[in-house]
Amino acid sequence: MSRRIELEVPPQDRGKRLDAWLAGELEGVSRSRVQQLLDAGEVTFCGGERPKANFRLRGGEKIQVNLPEPARLEVGPEPIPLDILYEDKDIIVVNKPQGMVVHPAPGNEHGTLVNALLYHCGDLSGINGVLRPGIVHRLDKDTSGILVAAKNDVAHQGLAAQIKAHSMKRVYLALVHGVVTEPRGRIEAPIGRHPVDRQRMAVTEKNSREAITHYRVLEQFDRYTLLEARLETGRTHQIRVHMAFLGHPVVGDPKYGPRHCPFDLPGQLLHAGCLGFNHPVRGDYLEFTAPPPPVFLQVLGTLRREKKGEG
Repeated sequence: MSRRIELEVPPQDRGKRLDAWLAGELEGVSRSRVQQLLDAGEVTFCGGERPKANFRLRGGEKIQVNLPEPARLEVGPEPIPLDILYEDKDIIVVNKPQGMVVHPAPGNEHGTLVNALLYHCGDLSGINGVLRPGIVHRLDKDTSGILVAAKNDVAHQGLAAQIKAHSMKRVYLALVHGVVTEPRGRIEAPIGRHPVDRQRMAVTEKNSREAITHYRVLEQFDRYTLLEARLETGRTHQIRVHMAFLGHPVVGDPKYGPRHCPFDLPGQLLHAGCLGFNHPVRGDYLEFTAPPPPVFLQVLGTLRREKKGEG
């Protein structure tokens, strides 16, 4: 099965590239996916002509897009080691390594945290469906740190309610570019999908949601600042987008930071180091901490030595 979408280019969009325009119009479809659809002949003008990606719109064109149904993903248990901080019959708290995807998606069908959890736990909450069982909140692939998963629906609902009420404590360590002069601050800037690059998020008023991040300076270096960032809301890429919006992108961030990183890093230096919440069934408060990964500590060590004049 496939879905057919008919679009008409408004006059004000004259001169835009077709691929960029389509990525902005098709909800949840990235520019690279648009390129694939164009190459496969799934995008046509009203007369049947197959345009190229770099076609410049004139305004008024009627375009038909055929969106094939995505292939179904099979999700199963895989014997992947887990760094477990806490576990009982209702929940499991783990320290996710940098580089691990949380749940399966096209291009990352295996080796995810969900695959590991299914192997270890046997069963998880089914509220989020077959691809995201037990997942109440996420961490980006290259963000390390603490995450809680639900083993049953009651636990899932209890944790989700705390996230919705902004009562779950989620504190991150972030090394950012530049010297942040204010000792602490509150960033309130709505986040939505980037208007052109659908794989990125952006501070925008269009189709966005409220996003609030609190930060505190922990340590300053010549060209960098170590921050503590606390999430009040939890939007996709929130800390990364907010810090880039302030002009202080996270070090090693391939999407929102400088193209060239001075350190040899596998991803951004962002670590979910503290997670606190009320147990979703018993009601008692639990709080967990985990140190940042070795690569994060190595960079901090280098910067501290430079600060002391040790080379």
